Amino acid sequence: MSAPSPPSAGAFPSPPGGFAPAPPPSTKRNVELLLLAAAAVITTVSLFLVEASRQEQSITVDIAKYGLAYLGLFGVAHLAVRRFAPFADPLLLPIVALLNGLGLVLIHRLDLADQQTAAYNSWALPSPDANQQILWTALGTLVFITLLIALRDYRTLARYSYTLGLIGLVALAIPAILPSKFSETNGAKIWIRLPGFSVQPGEFAKILLIIFFASVLVAKRELFTAAGRHVLGMEFPRGRDLGPILAVWIVCIGVLVFEKDLGTSLLIFSTVLVMLYIATERVGWLVIGGGLLALGFFFAYQLFGHVRVRVETWLHPFDDYNNTGYQISQSLFGLATGGLAGTGLGSGRPNQVPFAKTDFIVTTIGEELGLIGLTAVLVLFLVFVVRGLRTALAVRDSFGKLLAAGLSFTIAIQLFVVVGGVTKLIPLTGLTTPFMSYGGSSLLANYALLALLIKISDAARAPAPVRKKEPAPIADAQTEFLRRDAGRPEAGAVI
Repeated sequence: MSAPSPPSAGAFPSPPGGFAPAPPPSTKRNVELLLLAAAAVITTVSLFLVEASRQEQSITVDIAKYGLAYLGLFGVAHLAVRRFAPFADPLLLPIVALLNGLGLVLIHRLDLADQQTAAYNSWALPSPDANQQILWTALGTLVFITLLIALRDYRTLARYSYTLGLIGLVALAIPAILPSKFSETNGAKIWIRLPGFSVQPGEFAKILLIIFFASVLVAKRELFTAAGRHVLGMEFPRGRDLGPILAVWIVCIGVLVFEKDLGTSLLIFSTVLVMLYIATERVGWLVIGGGLLALGFFFAYQLFGHVRVRVETWLHPFDDYNNTGYQISQSLFGLATGGLAGTGLGSGRPNQVPFAKTDFIVTTIGEELGLIGLTAVLVLFLVFVVRGLRTALAVRDSFGKLLAAGLSFTIAIQLFVVVGGVTKLIPLTGLTTPFMSYGGSSLLANYALLALLIKISDAARAPAPVRKKEPAPIADAQTEFLRRDAGRPEAGAVI
């Protein structure tokens, strides 16, 4: 038997140049669209469950109103990402969409409970906060799309880092100097309240300060990595290099003292400390920062009454149950009622917890969705943070790495502070759950954070630009000669 003949050269034609063209890079935008559809289904089903659990067991027009608004907003956001950040991580926007949708469901559920309470007591029916949350979500989506379009290269932010840092500090300071009637809520001076307008500037200040410190840490890296002292196997910075972290510490202590805002001071200082460790890889900075943090809170506890009240309420919430301990006590009761699987959407009593739509929305999740549902929500946040850190690892420039890491860690730290507060792991701080709690300032700031992460992710995942091949100089070009064969010219051999 004769061996099979090899395939002819024409069986597998090669393209010019001898190499097949590279396939177009995958943008994963269809994956993002599929995940957004899944988030929309979960949100819609949850709205149906909330409506069906009412005593009247009737479905209102609110489902169509909220559902269509949700689909429209995130459909437009997806188109913006597809057009202006085509290579961005396909998980970031769907995770935010699902968290925002679940937050909307819970706010609507608490609206129904408030209306039922008002009807039972013959009070005037309150206006639903879910309508306002949809409006804030629309404005947040507008901020998100505007940043995607306007910020062609996130590295341009480094040029204005000192200006942005100054704006952030001014935004932090304004509530402290305003009269209490324009800035104070529940003992904390964190608002700017004007007729028909209110904003919490600390939410935006944290992002501006992260941009500032990312730029400074890149530009002054030699200052933070200079040789220092070795103690117990750790390298500590020189004393004269501690100025920047001492300045941050003083600012955070000022926020704690003058604005009585434990949460923002803890959030900003912890985020900067983590960014400093990422930039230098020195454990000594963490030890010094942790010591400064402990020292600051010790003196704050000794000198300021509102700090002592927070700590005493944390340690002994039931000693003053009807006053300072009522909020955390009701939170613990709600989490205990939820148990493993929860009471079901619309079947619990989360409205008995003060500020259930804002500071304590985690308690609402734990009561009606149980430990399983709360764990699922925490896993969503965990995946969001991990994808942000993967973006920080993948991006090529140092500013992008520190900025992405800082933005991701501030979400992680804020979630830890919120969940730790409502579960009595740490003292209450008054921070809100990102993307889920009711409130305009938080939503707008976090959608700006999402836009920055998506722009950095797009730069990290985009293929490297292909350089155009320069034409060969005439002196280096190959020489050919022609020969006449059978009356027609034909290319000859190369000399």
